[in-house]
Amino acid sequence: MTVTRRAAVLGSPIAHSLSPVLHRAAYDELGLTDWSYDRHEVDEAALPAFFDGLGPEWAGLSLTMPLKRAVIPLLDEISDTAASVDAVNTVVLTEDGRRLGDNTDIPGMVAALREHGIDEVGSAAVLGAGATASSALAALARICTGEVVAYVRSEARAAEMRAWGERLDLDVRTAPWTDAAKALRAPLVIATTPAGTTDALAAAVPERPTTLFDVLYDPWPTALAARWSMYGGAVVSGLDLLVHQAVLQVERFTGRSPAPLAAMRHAGEQALAAR
Repeated sequence: MTVTRRAAVLGSPIAHSLSPVLHRAAYDELGLTDWSYDRHEVDEAALPAFFDGLGPEWAGLSLTMPLKRAVIPLLDEISDTAASVDAVNTVVLTEDGRRLGDNTDIPGMVAALREHGIDEVGSAAVLGAGATASSALAALARICTGEVVAYVRSEARAAEMRAWGERLDLDVRTAPWTDAAKALRAPLVIATTPAGTTDALAAAVPERPTTLFDVLYDPWPTALAARWSMYGGAVVSGLDLLVHQAVLQVERFTGRSPAPLAAMRHAGEQALAAR
C-alpha cells in the first residue's frame, strides 16, 4: 500500500493518545486506504524542527499538551475560535503550503452536549482553571445564558478565569475550591481537573443531579461520574469530547463530511476496554 496522505498527533507525553485509533477508524470507514495517522513525541523545543520537516504529503496535525499555544507562532493563520482561547489543537496543511490553525475542542464540547440534549443552559459550574477550563468557558459562551461559577484553588487562577470570562463576553464568577461541593447543584457541571481531583466530591452528589460533563476518559468512570450515574444524572464523558473533536479534525483534514462518528466512538470504546 502506498501512503499518499499523512496526518498525526503531536505532544509530550503522547503514548497514551487515542487519536490514532479514532482517526484510523474514520479512514477505514471512509475507504481512505492511502491515508495514515501516527503519533509523534514532540515537545515545545522540538516543534519548529518537526514543522520544517513536513513534506507535501502531510494533510494535518492534531496537537495536545504542551503544544497548543507553542504552535501559534509557526502558523500562517488561526481561526477566531482558536484565537478566542489562544489555543490550537488542529493544524490543516494546505496544498499550497499554508498552515492553518483551528480549535475543535470548543465546538467538540458543544456537539457532545447537544448529543445529550443540551442546547442551552441558564447557568453552569466549572471545576478547575487550566487550559481545558478555558475551552469549557468558550463552549459555555455559546450555550449558557447566565452565570458561570468557576471553582479554583488560587486567587491567581481565579483572576485568569475572570479574565477569560471578560474576553469571551461570559458572566464568570469564581469561588474557592473548598466550596466545590456547591458546584454539583448547578444545571450543568463541567469537571476539567486531572484524574483523582474530584474523587472526594463524589460523596456530595445531590439526590437528583442534573448533567455532569467530566473531560476525563481513562480511567473511566471517575468516582464522581460513577456516583452521578448511580443517582440518575446525565453524564457526558471525556471520550464523547475526544470523539466529537476528532470528527471535526477528520473532516478538516480529508475534506470528507460527515466523518463516521459511530465507528470512531466504537473504536475508542474498544481501545479503552482493552487497556
